[in-house]
Amino acid sequence: MTLKLHELPADRGARQRKQRIGRGEGSGWGKTAGKGHKGAKSRSGGSKGGAFEGGQTPLVRRVPKFGFSNVSFRVRRAAITLRNLNEFDEGATVDLEALRKARLIPKSVRKVKVIATGELTRSLNVRLDGFSAGARAAIEAKGGTCETVAQ
Repeated sequence: MTLKLHELPADRGARQRKQRIGRGEGSGWGKTAGKGHKGAKSRSGGSKGGAFEGGQTPLVRRVPKFGFSNVSFRVRRAAITLRNLNEFDEGATVDLEALRKARLIPKSVRKVKVIATGELTRSLNVRLDGFSAGARAAIEAKGGTCETVAQ
């Protein structure tokens, strides 16, 4: 008989039952259910939140706001390896749409660079935003083409 990991019994006391509160006085957790007597903290939804400072104007409202965030305007970039390009058929054209269809990059990515990690096994026509020197050499060595697309 072989011992399997999913058949090992749990140690004694490792799996304790969840304490069910508010289920009668006999349970030891009845009546106020461990919340004490009255007050905001005993009520449902009764917490002030992390920014509450006892009624004084919170820090987040006292400090002036200024500056600019470029986050909403940034261009999302990704890197694709030569190993990833092996998923395409011989002679295929690899562009942004083809990479999205193959689920190699998410929809939000706008620019892709090919880097020379792994080995390319087939000839491809690659139309992307950038190539490392090693990646360009590897693609052209297999008889493929590298075309830089300006966006």
